Amino acid sequence: MKRFQAVLARELRLALRHGGDTLAALLFFVVVVMLFPLALGPGPQLLGSIAPGIVWVCALLAALLPLDRLFGADFEDGSLDLLLLSGLPAFAVAGAKALAHWLVTGLPLLAAAAPLAVMLRMPPAGVPVLLAGLLPGTLLLSLLGATGAAVVLGARRGGVLLPLLVLPLAVPVLIFGAAAAEAAASGETARPELLLLAALLAAALPLCPIAAGAALRAAVE
Repeated sequence: MKRFQAVLARELRLALRHGGDTLAALLFFVVVVMLFPLALGPGPQLLGSIAPGIVWVCALLAALLPLDRLFGADFEDGSLDLLLLSGLPAFAVAGAKALAHWLVTGLPLLAAAAPLAVMLRMPPAGVPVLLAGLLPGTLLLSLLGATGAAVVLGARRGGVLLPLLVLPLAVPVLIFGAAAAEAAASGETARPELLLLAALLAAALPLCPIAAGAALRAAVE
């Protein structure tokens, strides 16, 4: 656990040192969401009905932006080899990096989602459910993104392959998350969709770090 915490603290320090990546993802999220009212018009009924889908799609795309550097920088300068030789299992290294990605990217996106949803005229009853779905949803996106980043590590044009690999895997997260917020906004229960998101997270927590760790081992050998 101490080694895991040390790797996590290292990742957080590096993220703070390269804070432009987090800022770029957050600004991308805000700017793209703000483009929709300009393109669709300011009609509150239209914007309110599609607000959950807009927020979820933009959060998904914004979460992909910093993934290219998640393992790439350490792979290029040899730090990844030292991390894998530190005595910490490869899946734990991948898990620490995924957690760091969520802390520096997922949490800011989660904080920005509520005011953006209000700006899009989303019904007030749907905003808490939107955030409740984004909490496990952004964790899932970080786990899937870390797995995808490990799989394409060292590949030519890995930055192009990464979205093609991660986006199809994130489709169920997007569907259930947006459906939960839409159900709450229309006065229906969002419990089934939220439980499905929780089930997906429970499955991804052990599987994604193991798959990412195996990919990291294959990349450095």
